[in-house]
Amino acid sequence: MNHSSVDLGNEFMKEIIDRSPILNATVTRQKNGALLIGWENDEKVRSVSIFAGPSPENIDLDKPLAEVNGGTSAVIPGLDQDKRHYFEIVPEEGPGLLVAERRVPVDGTYNFRDLGGYETSAGQRVKWGQIYRSDGLSRLGPKGLAQLKELGLRTIFDFRTDAEVDKAPDRLPEDGSVEYVRLPIQHGEFNFIAAMERVKQGDDSWLDQDFMIRGYLENIDDFPQVWGEFFGRLAEAQTRPLVFHCTGGKDRAGTAAALILLALGVPEETVIRDHGLSNVYIAPLLPRVYQRMREYGVDPEKLSPYFTAPPEAIEALLEHLPRRYGSAEKYLTTEAGLTAQVLERLRLELLD
Repeated sequence: MNHSSVDLGNEFMKEIIDRSPILNATVTRQKNGALLIGWENDEKVRSVSIFAGPSPENIDLDKPLAEVNGGTSAVIPGLDQDKRHYFEIVPEEGPGLLVAERRVPVDGTYNFRDLGGYETSAGQRVKWGQIYRSDGLSRLGPKGLAQLKELGLRTIFDFRTDAEVDKAPDRLPEDGSVEYVRLPIQHGEFNFIAAMERVKQGDDSWLDQDFMIRGYLENIDDFPQVWGEFFGRLAEAQTRPLVFHCTGGKDRAGTAAALILLALGVPEETVIRDHGLSNVYIAPLLPRVYQRMREYGVDPEKLSPYFTAPPEAIEALLEHLPRRYGSAEKYLTTEAGLTAQVLERLRLELLD
C-alpha cells in the first residue's frame, strides 16, 4: 500500500509494532446457540480474558465473560442469540484483539455478514460493524427489521435489476432511518425466469462455469460507473454503517466485497476465503431450493452453478484486474473515476 505521508507511514509502523499477540481469532455458533471463540497466540501468552459488548466501541472491560489459562478457545453460553455480540480477547500483556461472529443474526437472511476483522498486508484490520454484505432483504419480518435497526445501518445498497426488485422488494424500516440506494448490475441478458424456461426445454449447456466467470468479469468491465458511485458513497462517514446486497449475496455482492477488501489492502487469499463463505452459509438453504426446482420440472444439478459461489469465478476476477487494469486500485481510479484521496480516506476511516 502506497502512502505519501511520512507521518502516516509511522502510524502504520506503530500499528505493526503494537499488534496483538492474539492471532486468527474466530467466533463460531454452536448448535445449542453457544458461541465458540478460538484463537492462536505466540508463546509469550499464558492467559487471556474475554470481554463482550454490543458494539466495538462498547466492550465491557470490567466484567470478563471467561478467563483462559494455557488454552486457545472458550465457549460462551447464555448470550441472546438474536443480537450481535463483539468480543475482545485480552492477553495478560499487550493489546487485545476484537472479534465477532462473521455471520450476523438477521432473521429472514442467510448470507448477511460483516467484512470486519480481516487483516491487511500492512498489519491493520478492517473495522468491525461498518460494512456488511448480504443476500436480498425481501424476507425480513418484524424480528429481522428490528435486528437491522440494532446494527445502526444508515444505508442499503441494492445491486439487483428492476425485474428482481419488482419480484422481491426489500423490506425497509418504516421510520425512514435507512437510505435505500439502487445500483443495478446485470449479467448480460441473464434473467432467472427465462433461464428456467430454457433449462426446462433442455437448453442448459450455456449455464456452466464459463458463464459464471464471464458474469464476474462483466461486473467489473461493464459497470465502472456503479463502482465509482458506490465507493464514493462508501467513503462518506454519514453513509456508514451500510449493507450492500444482490439476490443471493454471492456474485455481485461478492464482486463488491472483493473490490473493497483489495482497496483496503487485504491479501487476495483472504478475498478468496471470504468469497467461499457464501457456500457455507447458502448450503442449508439449497435442499429446499433444489426441491422447488424439481417441482418446476428442472434438474437442480443443471442450475447448481447459479446457486453457488464458484471459486473459479473469484480467482478469474483477481487475475483479470491486474492483467487488464494494473490493479484494483488503478481500476477504481482510472475506470471508476475515484481519486486517490477518496481511497486514502477510505483506508484511514475503515482500518484500525
